[in-house]
Amino acid sequence: MRDEDHDTVSPARTDGFIRGLSQLLGGPRGEHAAAPRPDRFWTPVRVVLALACLVIALNWVQKAPCMDSGTWVNHKQYKQACYTDVLALYYAERLSDGAVPYKDHPVEYPVLTGVFMGALGLPVHAWGVANPALNQGMAFYNLNAIVLGCFGVAAIAIMLAMRKRRPWDIAMIAVAPAMLVTATVNWDLFVICLTAGALYYWGRRQPVAAGVLLGLAVAAKFYPMLILGPLILLAIRARRLGPVLVTAGTALGVWLAINLPVAILWPESWQRFFDLNQTRPIDWGTFWYIGAHFPRGGDQYGLPWFQRLGADIPALNMAYGVFFVLCCAAIAALIFLARRRPRLAQVAFLVVAAFLLTGKVWSQQYVLWLLPLAVLARPRWGAFLAWQAAEFCYFIAFYGEMLMASGAKPIFPEWVFVLSSSARWITVAVLCGLVVRDILRPERDVVRQTYGDDPDGGVLDRAPDADWIPRLLDRFRRRETAEPAAPLLEKISS
Repeated sequence: MRDEDHDTVSPARTDGFIRGLSQLLGGPRGEHAAAPRPDRFWTPVRVVLALACLVIALNWVQKAPCMDSGTWVNHKQYKQACYTDVLALYYAERLSDGAVPYKDHPVEYPVLTGVFMGALGLPVHAWGVANPALNQGMAFYNLNAIVLGCFGVAAIAIMLAMRKRRPWDIAMIAVAPAMLVTATVNWDLFVICLTAGALYYWGRRQPVAAGVLLGLAVAAKFYPMLILGPLILLAIRARRLGPVLVTAGTALGVWLAINLPVAILWPESWQRFFDLNQTRPIDWGTFWYIGAHFPRGGDQYGLPWFQRLGADIPALNMAYGVFFVLCCAAIAALIFLARRRPRLAQVAFLVVAAFLLTGKVWSQQYVLWLLPLAVLARPRWGAFLAWQAAEFCYFIAFYGEMLMASGAKPIFPEWVFVLSSSARWITVAVLCGLVVRDILRPERDVVRQTYGDDPDGGVLDRAPDADWIPRLLDRFRRRETAEPAAPLLEKISS
């Protein structure tokens, strides 16, 4: 009997874009070609892991000019596009003074990220006190780069375990330009690894383990909590709510265990993250920034409604909250009304993408949130590479904008940054549209073609839909078909 998990699917067979490129090398491997030797060293999994290690190492090289904050003169960190929060916040969060996060200094991140920063920063500070010649900032960045790189490779390994029959899909994450330029801008690889682990254990029908990792992920960053909503709705449709409640309850317990001690002992420090999110203005590259700086001809920029929102933070919070809720309502309707229940990765990607598309903050490293979900949801190279090209152009334009904002001689006019921000926004929106199309037309979904249903769904995988949903859809369709005939029947009867 064949082990289907090890029957590797070639992207040249299932992806038109890769099939076209493969013609340069003779086309896809034929059906009757000899299978690769089972004892070969360079298996697809090892190739993808090696690519991940290479790209993360190249990220370290790309950030190398900025490893020493003492060289951040004449806006070098922007001119060489090597800025990283990791080094900047070592000093801004007073880790360089030995301050304990939350206890001695409020941290602008959720608790577990603050703990991560302190766990690496305080030993570096102590080492620097004992060895005055040590460059503490450089040591802190390099230590973080090593640990974050390990988390990044671990996340790739976890996703390879989730796609044993489609390992080449995960190469899309490993070689993504966004991974190359943003891997160590912030601490997001830590959270991505935890989130990938939660999805892995959920797919293996271990709701408690999934809940533990999900709770840890939410304690480090906010965005993994967004996955719970689609999961609950999918479980309601499949009548499999029990395991989801176990996962959600476990995640809540873990989150409380991490957050309550800090909230009780240092409430003002703990509250800082939430206060900053409420008071932050329109951030670079968002939908709201595009509107507030949209070129109107000549030297005129900005649409009046967006500019008014930029000056009224409570109204801005309300506006983007309403937009996000409307998107979530549309995704909920899709979950319940699609003829076949969507896959978890598809709707999780849609919710996180909606959060970024409507949000007032879209930092450059947030692309790492979408990368794994986009590949799990729709492993197609064409639209993915178009999105990555837009992200890379945004990365370049962003640092040109930073130079102009810092008072240096501008590299690009304002409209270039608005254009690159719009391209990023549009390509993500197009990806969302393609995922919705795959949900409505599941025969186009290559993951379903490979696995039959939802390999990440856990108890949802191959579970029957709730009976009332197809009945409701059939009743609606019958009514829609019957209504045009009603006037004719009345005329005949008269």
